[in-house]
Amino acid sequence: MNQSSGLANYLSLIKFSHTIFAMPFALIGFLAGARTQHYHFDYYLILLVLLCMVFARSAAMAFNRYADKDIDALNDRTVIREIPAGKIKPGAALFFTIINSAAFILTAWFINPLCFYLSPVALLVVLGYSYTKRFTAFSHIVLGLGLSLAPIGAYLAVTGTFAILPVFFGIAVIAWVGGFDIIYALQDEAFDKSQRLFSIPAIYGQRRSLVISSWLHVLTSMALLTACYVGGYGWWFMAGWLIFTALLAYQHSLVKPGDLSKVNQAFFTTNGLASILMALFVAADSYWN
Repeated sequence: MNQSSGLANYLSLIKFSHTIFAMPFALIGFLAGARTQHYHFDYYLILLVLLCMVFARSAAMAFNRYADKDIDALNDRTVIREIPAGKIKPGAALFFTIINSAAFILTAWFINPLCFYLSPVALLVVLGYSYTKRFTAFSHIVLGLGLSLAPIGAYLAVTGTFAILPVFFGIAVIAWVGGFDIIYALQDEAFDKSQRLFSIPAIYGQRRSLVISSWLHVLTSMALLTACYVGGYGWWFMAGWLIFTALLAYQHSLVKPGDLSKVNQAFFTTNGLASILMALFVAADSYWN
């Protein structure tokens, strides 16, 4: 294995491209915190926040692949993943998890004491998610909880104090991620049932799962609208909210019971675009308002 292919395997292991889901909301949380500091930007702090997010997410994804290695080997959809395919050894994935976890805690120490003290709790959430599918269908919500730490953590990094505004952004992320993860899990409905794994599709079937996903995304939209009011944002935020909500609705038009051919388009393309645009409009609001 040459060095470039080894790097590619690790980037694939952690699905680095999926960082697009968390990073825009981390920016939103950072900008929300920066408003309390009259937009005095510390670019060193921005770098530390981004590093924390990348380290935490890399640790979470690598550990998820390690924890699920035996399950992935039985699933036709996931058997090609790096560990069951033999591209990365389980021990190497676990070591990669440990290194990224340590880097996350160390980086949090450079930010402020509050972030440092809370970093083990954050790791407990993002790493613990990997085992939730074995005993609860709320695993989708736990995944959302893990990603919701991005805007909340970014806000704490800037301000060093708790506030209600990032909580609403966090609720939006929990419901958003939980909703689209249910859609993604539709692909494994039969497999989850056969392995006695817990997921919303395995328990409720495709039709009711899509209804649950829809209601979660209604909650997402309402949480963002509440954040707009609480944060005193203006028309740029509202424009971003309208586009984000429209893209959520479009996502649900792509996937129907019995037709999962556009799951990947709904999961990655639509959600990635929605989060980026939301962050850009919040940034515009922060600049113009």
